[in-house]
Amino acid sequence: MGHRAGDNTQVLALGEALCWPFEVKRFVYARWEVLVNWPFSSTLLGVDKRQSSALGPPWPDLVITAGRRNEPIARWIRKRADRRVRLVHVGRPWARPERFDLVVTTPQYRLPSVPHVLQNEAPLHRVTSERLAKEAAIWQPRFAHLRRPLIAVLAGGDSGPYPFDAASGRRLGHAASAMARELGGSLLVTTSARTLPRTADALFAAIDVPALKFRWTPRAADNPYFGFLALADRIIATGDSVSMMAEACATGRPVYLYDTGEGSTSMRDAHVHIGFGRLSRMRDRTHRKAVIYRLTMRYGPSRLTRDIRIVQRRLVDSGRAAWLGAGHPAGAPPPLRDLERAVQAVRALFDRGGR
Repeated sequence: MGHRAGDNTQVLALGEALCWPFEVKRFVYARWEVLVNWPFSSTLLGVDKRQSSALGPPWPDLVITAGRRNEPIARWIRKRADRRVRLVHVGRPWARPERFDLVVTTPQYRLPSVPHVLQNEAPLHRVTSERLAKEAAIWQPRFAHLRRPLIAVLAGGDSGPYPFDAASGRRLGHAASAMARELGGSLLVTTSARTLPRTADALFAAIDVPALKFRWTPRAADNPYFGFLALADRIIATGDSVSMMAEACATGRPVYLYDTGEGSTSMRDAHVHIGFGRLSRMRDRTHRKAVIYRLTMRYGPSRLTRDIRIVQRRLVDSGRAAWLGAGHPAGAPPPLRDLERAVQAVRALFDRGGR
């Protein structure tokens, strides 16, 4: 497990779907880890061992990991094991793909189509019919006072060149409320780990229809996120989070993507603008980071950035989602088969090579 919730969700989703016994290992990284965790290394020098999971025999047959910081740890395990250890990396590897037995990736990373790389449509997720049924039974009584249809609003955060600021949160609150009024329904609204406090404040303040609002905190004892997915009749997901978009589409409900930007920061524009905007906006650290990211996307190596618009376009073009304010998804969307494909690819590693 790493420090990004989206990465951890994918690692767990694949581990659970394989139906093999597994252990979860968590790591705390040293402040200087970037100086020792090179893409080709196999080391624990970047790990704070006192605060991290122990590593030792019995060694595993398979390591599933994600994130740059965990790559040297996975290779360290394989180097010391007394058996052949397969390494499966989820997302974008910083080492060459051939240094892994399998890389399970998605389009925004723009990895080459080469052996060892499985190109999926969207990130892996933990949304199953069984889990949705279980969550629905738990949460339905708590939502019974709200008028249907229930519209879930999943709010993410800043992503590369696309800031999700207070103004954007306010626009989302108004747009979601307008949909609820049009349909005569209610909202189920949740923020996430990446939602800025001022964005959450603006979002919640702009909602003027019946709603259940949940503000994400690290130690929340009763997170209704999967309950929202299970009981929502429609889902609005901010376009910054590929994980939220995939989880929303996995429910089979109509999904609407919210463009967190507008004008030069719009996600729907085919080009990446590099406008610096007003001086007052450039004083904001979030907007400065966005401009730097746009410059890197335009002029830097593709491995340093990701282009989430590729995933957004595929979800819209396939009929799985529509942009909020640009109509409704047409008909029953085709299911996502990414997790099934990933499980087959991992099992094939053992079918070909034995244990």
